[in-house]
Amino acid sequence: METSNLSSGGDFILLGFSDRPKLETILFFINTIFYLLAVAGNSTIIFLSLGDPRLHLPMYFFLCNLSLLDLCYTTSSVPQMLVHLWGPRKTITYVGCVVQLFAFLSVGGTECILLSVMAYDRFVAVCKPLHYLAVMHPRLCLQLAAFAWLSGIANSVLMSPLTMSLGRCGQRRINHFVCEMPALIRISCVDASRVEGLAFFLAIPIVLVPLAMILVSYGYIAAAVARIRSAAGRRKAFNTCSSHMAVVSLFYSSIIYMYMQPGNVASQDQGKFLTLFYCLATPTLNPFIYTLRNKDVQGAVRKVLGKDCGV
Repeated sequence: METSNLSSGGDFILLGFSDRPKLETILFFINTIFYLLAVAGNSTIIFLSLGDPRLHLPMYFFLCNLSLLDLCYTTSSVPQMLVHLWGPRKTITYVGCVVQLFAFLSVGGTECILLSVMAYDRFVAVCKPLHYLAVMHPRLCLQLAAFAWLSGIANSVLMSPLTMSLGRCGQRRINHFVCEMPALIRISCVDASRVEGLAFFLAIPIVLVPLAMILVSYGYIAAAVARIRSAAGRRKAFNTCSSHMAVVSLFYSSIIYMYMQPGNVASQDQGKFLTLFYCLATPTLNPFIYTLRNKDVQGAVRKVLGKDCGV
């Protein structure tokens, strides 16, 4: 049997949406707008969180990390995808493919855990408001963020080499617009069940355990909100958590579908659009979700624009 020389180098061909040229043109303009909004929105969140003293709180520290993750998502894939959508060139180098795979696995795993950390932060804010700053002290916040990043990177360090080591027997055509694990498994010419099984096993601590922690945290939050007698108090508690709940729903609905089933089961077209959703649409929406109803962030924006009455 022929062994693929792609194990040590060579270009891959990302087919993407090349079978639908008209769709490529439409997607190029739409994705360009979304990418610029994602970069601008998340960069603004990071800038405001670091620069405004009013946002030097645990919630905004974690939000700053989330925005950095979203920037990594989009930057690792979207610029090259736009090049492929605009012209006939569809190739990506072996090193570029490895970088994309590593970025997707590490950032995805990190975001799963970070969202559970943010849920715990909201639990403390709603259920233990008087002890919030004592519990969520800066050292703990740094440790939780570091744990999230290191866990995601460790997952990628393990799964990226295993995925790239699968024999491909000369196959270079990837039916996707990024080098993502399910797409790379599909072009393997050897039994990939062990890699898929390990990916599913690792998804338990990386995806399912954080999701369970989020659900438990919001169970306690719901119970605490139910005990609040005033409508204004319930509304304030809901506003505190609604943004995070929306982000969790957007992220987990797509990530679980993509990675909690074998690579040869999922519809390839569905996989492309879901990947497009969580590497572009979600990072674009997150800054707006967190800022539309957040008075602290709105105040920081007005201060930067010189419209804060207190300046």
